[in-house]
Amino acid sequence: MLIGIDLGGTRIKGIALDDNFQMLHQLYTPTNDGDDSIWKNGVLQTVLQLESILGAKAEAVGISAPGLSNEGNTGIACMPGRLQGLENFVWSEFLGRPAWVLNDAVSALVAEARIGAAKNHRNAVLLTLGTGVGGAILIDGKPYQGAFQKAGHIGHMVIDHSGDPDVTGMPGSLEECIGNCTIEKRSKGRFSSTQEMLIKMQEGDQEAKKIWLQSVKQLAIGIASVANVISPEVVVIGGGIAEAGSSLFEPLEEYLALYEWRPSVFKTTIVKAAFGDLAGAMGAGCFAADCLKSEKFRN
Repeated sequence: MLIGIDLGGTRIKGIALDDNFQMLHQLYTPTNDGDDSIWKNGVLQTVLQLESILGAKAEAVGISAPGLSNEGNTGIACMPGRLQGLENFVWSEFLGRPAWVLNDAVSALVAEARIGAAKNHRNAVLLTLGTGVGGAILIDGKPYQGAFQKAGHIGHMVIDHSGDPDVTGMPGSLEECIGNCTIEKRSKGRFSSTQEMLIKMQEGDQEAKKIWLQSVKQLAIGIASVANVISPEVVVIGGGIAEAGSSLFEPLEEYLALYEWRPSVFKTTIVKAAFGDLAGAMGAGCFAADCLKSEKFRN
């Protein structure tokens, strides 16, 4: 049995998986961010409860968390401003079980690559469109984390060099263009959420349509740029904004037909993510299985 944990700012999501990555059980626990002894024990109790319910001890635990993981994926090396006590905390010692840690967006991509929308693809990219824009990269069937484990932050690529700086200081980033965090600014205060804007657009509001299509156009430019650099077989799009469905995917395909370089008629496939709320936990469990297998092979 494997356990996957998604450590979020609001909830700790825990799942137990069998050897075929089928989910056996799931648990949700409030995170209580602000007191690290509470949320760390929340993770431990989630592991213990899943083991008790299923009557078996986990072979390994995978943890999906915000921030940049360290080189050995034993903990998070950098996560300023949230979940105090997370940085440089080694989970295997605390949990008393083999444990590996992965950035939450990378975890979601691992889930999609192993058993979701990117299954059977060797090279893929994930974009999560929500409050911000997260990203992750799969190369030759493995998550690519790069130097300093920073790879995949596609939301911080520049789309408009004259735009406002985002949280990392990058001007006019993809996150600034389509993230829910900037919708009030982009709509000049008319809308407080992307969902509200989409409802108005469906009711015939032309200004809402103009704002939305501008954002989708910029998303297409970003994807086309990523395709030129990485050349993935598939780009998986998840997050709350992906729930816009055809309102997102139809104009996105139209803009990609304009901007994507398609030599020999090759085009990048765009698909909606298969997993929602539990993507991070699923991917973390799959990643832990891979790490455990590699460790056993080395020994």
